[in-house]
Amino acid sequence: METFVQAHEAAIRLGFFAGIFGAMALWELLAPRKALYTSKAVRWSNNLGLVVINTLLLRALFPAAAVGMAILASQQGWGLLNNVDVPAWLGIVTAMIVLDFAIWLQHIAVHAVPLLWRLHRVHHADLDFDVTTGLRFHPLEILLSMLIKFAVIALLGPPVLAVMLFEVVLNGMAMFNHGNVRLPAALDGALRKLVVTPDMHRVHHSTHIDEMNSNFGFNLSVWDRLFGTYRAQPRDGHERMTIGLTTYREPREASWLPGLLLIPFRHSSRQDGTQQDTSVHR
Repeated sequence: METFVQAHEAAIRLGFFAGIFGAMALWELLAPRKALYTSKAVRWSNNLGLVVINTLLLRALFPAAAVGMAILASQQGWGLLNNVDVPAWLGIVTAMIVLDFAIWLQHIAVHAVPLLWRLHRVHHADLDFDVTTGLRFHPLEILLSMLIKFAVIALLGPPVLAVMLFEVVLNGMAMFNHGNVRLPAALDGALRKLVVTPDMHRVHHSTHIDEMNSNFGFNLSVWDRLFGTYRAQPRDGHERMTIGLTTYREPREASWLPGLLLIPFRHSSRQDGTQQDTSVHR
């Protein structure tokens, strides 16, 4: 299994990426949740250009990616799950839950630590919210995220299959919950009891700081509920809310690739948003 996953990891991930991206793009076309603020052609070409840069950079520096680290941990006997006897299914489920919690903690950190926020605001500076927003991260944040993932894998010792599944699910869920799509209210309410929905995560991309500092989850919604960072709806409503950062409202800064790459090196206010009541709205 390890050999198969390692040999086909890139093809598996690319296949799922293409399929989910295509499905979300079609869904956005047929049932958009919110009118777009800027040109989709400009945003998509530049956001996807950033994806290409990040993919090439990761493949150049870490050819085996997170799956390779899981294989190394298995071979060396690193990590908790490589040193305890548990059923295979339990190891996979445990690993995916722990990895998701680690991603949630990382998301908290990139908002809380000023230096890391400089990198993460590339993601938040998008003037619209759609499937490509979920893929839009600065190359330095992508590298940092991979190194954190390596550390978690080394400590946890997850099954190789679990890491492969988690990478596919994380990428797919990032595209889903950043989708500019409309779900029936009842379905959204049912889904968000377990996973992060587009309406739930859109709140996180508000220009209001208290809303920006809520709903940090990418996969499971439980972490925000457990730790008091859950917010059900944006105060301005989904159709009227303003997406992005208050300090980057010009398309040349927020939508064009050269501007995106320079955002971490520009001075701006603490969280580039509108200060409001910072209490958590449940």
